[in-house]
Order: sequence, then C-alpha cells, then structure tokens
Amino acid sequence: MTVSQHIARHVRGLFFGGNATGVHLQALLSDVTCAEATARVHDCNTIAVLTFHIHYYVHGILDVLRGGPLTIRDKYSFDLPPLGGQADWDALRHQVWTDAAAFAAEVEQLSDERLWQDMADPRYGSWYQNLHGIIEHSHYHMGQIALLKKILRSTTI
Repeated sequence: MTVSQHIARHVRGLFFGGNATGVHLQALLSDVTCAEATARVHDCNTIAVLTFHIHYYVHGILDVLRGGPLTIRDKYSFDLPPLGGQADWDALRHQVWTDAAAFAAEVEQLSDERLWQDMADPRYGSWYQNLHGIIEHSHYHMGQIALLKKILRSTTI
C-alpha cells in the first residue's frame, strides 16, 4: 500500500468509520436534528458551524487536488450560511459525505513524489503535511461535536 493510500484510509476512517478512535463523523451526525445542529451551547460554535468548518477545508483542498486554485481562506471557514430547516441540514451533511469520499479518492491517487511537494504555495508546506493537518484538525472538531451533542442531550440550554 502506498503512503497516499494509507492517508486516504485515514480520511475514510475519519468520515465513515474504521479509525483508531472508534468514532466517525457520519455516525456522530446521523441522528442530529437541525434544531440540535443549530442550538447554542454557551459561546461555543454550533454543531452545524463545526460541520461546515470541517467541510470547508475538505471541499477547498478537493478543488486543488482536481487542478483548481487554492481559493479558501481561514477567515471564512466558520461562515455557515443560515440553515432554513432540516432539509438544509440534510443537504449539508450529504455534501460533506460526497466531498469526503471524493477527497479520499483523489488523495489515494497522489504519487508518493507529489506528497512531498508544496501544496499550492510553498508557505503552506507539503501535501503530506496538509493532508495530515486536515485529518488532525477534523478529529479535533469532531471531538467538540461529540461533546456538544452530549451536552445538548443531557441538559436544557
């Protein structure tokens, strides 16, 4: 198995299961309603905002993997458009799963040589570094989502 295939396996594990944590985003969000996803817990980001944030980077880097320019900017990564209801929440989750699967497939095709090349611009570092960064970053926010979900279901906020 190539290094890229290993990284793609980690991406799939994060989103669809089979990772060392035993938690994956699809299962974690499968029973979250739009009301829960948009509920505020103190001054924390909402589940919906965190889901959007995770997807923002996957979607943006997927564009680069497909040959496009890097157009995403950190300052916009929490700018979830308002959700009009359950259908919008369902559509967001569907887009997350679709893009995550496509992202993993693109990562899997990277040559080992390309993994060590700069991603888009030398200031961002190598593809290897950025792909692992996305995985680590997403696991971090997945943990926040898990905690928010537990809080929302155990208390009245």
